[in-house]
Amino acid sequence: MKELKIFNSLTKRKENFVPISKDKIGMYICGPTVYDYPHIGNARPLVVFDVLYRLLKKIYGNNNVTYVRNITDIDDKIIESSKKNNKSIRELTKTITTSFHEDCKYLNCLEPSFEPKATEHIKEMISMVTNLIKNKHAYENERHVYFSVSSFKEYGKLSNKNSEQLVAGSRVEVSKYKKDPLDFVLWKPSETDDPGWDSPWGRGRPGWHLECSVMSEKFLGKKFDIHGGGLDLIFPHHENEIAQSRCANKTDNFANYWVHNGFVTFDKEKMSKSIGNIVMIHKLRANINGQVVRLALLSSHYKQPLDWNEKLIKESQNTLNKWYSQFEKTDSVEFQEDVLHPLLEDLNIPEYISKLHLLYDESSKGNKSSKVKFLSACKLIGLLEEDKESWESFKKSKAHVDENFINQKIKDRNKARKEENYKLADTIRKELENNGVIIEDQQDQTNWKYK
Repeated sequence: MKELKIFNSLTKRKENFVPISKDKIGMYICGPTVYDYPHIGNARPLVVFDVLYRLLKKIYGNNNVTYVRNITDIDDKIIESSKKNNKSIRELTKTITTSFHEDCKYLNCLEPSFEPKATEHIKEMISMVTNLIKNKHAYENERHVYFSVSSFKEYGKLSNKNSEQLVAGSRVEVSKYKKDPLDFVLWKPSETDDPGWDSPWGRGRPGWHLECSVMSEKFLGKKFDIHGGGLDLIFPHHENEIAQSRCANKTDNFANYWVHNGFVTFDKEKMSKSIGNIVMIHKLRANINGQVVRLALLSSHYKQPLDWNEKLIKESQNTLNKWYSQFEKTDSVEFQEDVLHPLLEDLNIPEYISKLHLLYDESSKGNKSSKVKFLSACKLIGLLEEDKESWESFKKSKAHVDENFINQKIKDRNKARKEENYKLADTIRKELENNGVIIEDQQDQTNWKYK
C-alpha cells in the first residue's frame, strides 16, 4: 500500500507518516471547553479527525491506534458562563458534555479510546508545575505560577513567528505578575466562590494549556505521533503545550506531526455571537440528517476554509439521496487500493468523494462487485452506515420544520429589524431558508411558507 502523507504544521511541509511504533499509534486531539454548546466550527475537527482515526485503524489495525480527545471542564470561560446563566459549574459542564456526546453520535463519530477530563488530573498538573519550577522554566509570583518563555529557545517554531511578532499580534494575557509579556499561566489563585484545589502555591486552578500537556502524557507518553485541532489553536495553545511539555520532560520533541483544520465561515462571513450567525450543532439535529452535515463538512480539503451555506447543505443532501439508491447491508470491507490513494495524500477527502461518485456510477449499472466496493468506501469515511429505511424515515419526518420554531425565529427577526440590526435579521432569514422556509414581509406582518 502507498504510504500515508500528512502536512505537518511544525515543519510546514507534507511528510511521509512514520509512526514511533506501528503497533502503538498515538493521536491527541483537543476537545471542547464545555462552557457553551458546540457550533459547526467545532464540528469540523470532530469529523476530520474521525476520518483520520478510521484511516489509521484501516492501515495499522483496529487495536493499534489510541485516540485521545479531552474534555476541558475547568476554565475561566466556564466560571463566567456558570455565573451568567445562574447554574452550578457541575450542572453546566454536565449539560454541555452530554450535548457534545449527542453531537458526536449525530455526526457518526467513533468514540475515542480515552476521553479524560481536566478536573480528574489536577494532581498530575501540580506535579508538572512543580517540576517546571524546579528546572527553572517557571516562577511563582503572589500565588500565580507562570512559564518563563525565554527559558525555551525554540518557542515560536510552530507558529513560525519570533517573540516580537507573537506579542504584537497575539491573544497573550496582560498581567502585572508576569516577568515577560509572552509568559503564560500554569496555575492561578481561585476566589472563595470559584472552584479550586490545594497546591504548594495556595488554593487555585490550572491554566488551560497545562491541562492538555498532562493528559496527553498520561495516555500517550512523553512523545507521541499526532497532535491535532483547529487552526486557531496553533498559537497560543499548541505553542505553549510544546514549550511546557518539552521543558518538563526534558525531551527533544513532543508530538511528531501537528495537524490543523481550517476555519468555517457562514455565508462567507466569520461566525460571531455579535452578528448572531453561529450555527449550533444541537439545533441542526431536528431538521438535518447528521450524514448530510458530515458530508458537507468533508466537502473541502481539511486545511482549507469551509463556507457553511444553503447550497452546500442541498448538494450534500442530494448526493446522499442518490447514493442511498445503491444501499444494502454488507459487512464486507472490500477495497480497491487506488480508491484509498486520495486519503493517503494528506487526507484529500474531496478527491476521495469524487472517486465515490465514480464507484456509484459503476454500481448503478448493476455491477455487484462495484456496489460492495462503493459501500465499503463510503463506510470508511463514516457515510451510509445508517440503513435506507432510517434515512427515508428521517427525510419524511423532517420534511417540514416545527411551526413553533418558525414563529420564534420570525419574532427574533422582527425584533432585530426594530433595533435596526439588519445583519442579524438577514442571518435569521437565511437560517429559515436553510430549513426550507420562505418568509415574506407584507405591510405590518411577516408571512411564511414551505419551499
